[in-house]
Amino acid sequence: MDSTSTSNHDIKPSKIKFHYDDEEQVEQDETVTESSNIEINEDTSMCDPTTAAVDDDDSMVVGGDKTSADYYFDSYSHFGIHEEMLKDVVRTKTYQNVIYKNSFLFKDKVVLDVGAGTGILSLFCAKVGAKHVYAIECSSMADMAQEIVKRNGFSDVITIIKGKVEEIDLPIPQVDIIISEWMGYFLLYENMLDTVLYARDKWLVKDGLVLPDKASLCLTAIEDADYKEDKIEFWNSVYGFDMSCIRKQAMMEPLVDTVDQNQIVTNCQLLKTMDISKMTSGDASFTAPFKLVAERDDYIHAFVAYFDVSFTRCHKLMGFSTGPKSRGTHWKQTVLYLEDVISVCQGEAVVGSMTVAPNRKNPRDVDIMLKYSLNGRHCHVSRTQYYRMR
Repeated sequence: MDSTSTSNHDIKPSKIKFHYDDEEQVEQDETVTESSNIEINEDTSMCDPTTAAVDDDDSMVVGGDKTSADYYFDSYSHFGIHEEMLKDVVRTKTYQNVIYKNSFLFKDKVVLDVGAGTGILSLFCAKVGAKHVYAIECSSMADMAQEIVKRNGFSDVITIIKGKVEEIDLPIPQVDIIISEWMGYFLLYENMLDTVLYARDKWLVKDGLVLPDKASLCLTAIEDADYKEDKIEFWNSVYGFDMSCIRKQAMMEPLVDTVDQNQIVTNCQLLKTMDISKMTSGDASFTAPFKLVAERDDYIHAFVAYFDVSFTRCHKLMGFSTGPKSRGTHWKQTVLYLEDVISVCQGEAVVGSMTVAPNRKNPRDVDIMLKYSLNGRHCHVSRTQYYRMR
């Protein structure tokens, strides 16, 4: 298992340039680190861990006979969500360049497209000479994908299969390549990675390719007083009325938004790297230590998580970052607001750990436990907070 949790104290980031179209490139800060054990004495805030990360009142039944899984697939039936993803140039152009600039990987190969959507990745593969592409899509967008394939003259190369990966049968026993755009907010939201791993274990030929094959989750800290006041503290007094009970809920739900890189107060920390070609489903649940060192005197109101994706089997390393210092994507960044306002001086370190796991009631949601502490000149704090991506 090559999936690793890491923290960085002494090694400086190295620059890796990811090219995602012919004229533009992204520079990614990739931190190679060593593991460390950090002891933290913390107070537990907000709620008890047995109830914070998992709401026992939640039910998989959302309405009628539908489960949350049904609503998940239904959400991908509307063209709007596909329009947003297709217009994400960083995302779509990277996949296009991976395929077009590495056509030798796809020529005369059988490809499986997991979560095909409109079939755009399948079309890319067919265009560079794939022998056949099997595109699996569970939502009703599969019907549109079928029409799109026909309109573009690839009906003899691309087969659209409507259904859940875990329930369908392929007409062949093995495929040479699995390609998928499975990443969700915070990398792991929606838990589509499990579906890719299922397909890999069931159909991928020995030494076959999984694209992308590497994904990394990173963490940094930001000053965000104004927005925290607007989104969180707002509930303390609403037109003179106490609605702070909603504040507790707002604190527990990470905010997906675009972060200005000028808000960043600390270094960026690599938390976890996953090798999609080798990892198991359980590797997506982890605890990773971190050490965020202040680069200036400032205040910290939130931690910010983002992810990087790499295609390491290409002729040249390709991929993209969703970090605040990179070109924007539809994934944006994930902001986790803190109960404390941390006054930090340049060179001081906020240390802690992040624990990530699928929610027990609804595995497409993500439970996050964040422990952090600082023993600084102006601030002494130690706390544990719980969040749920839903």
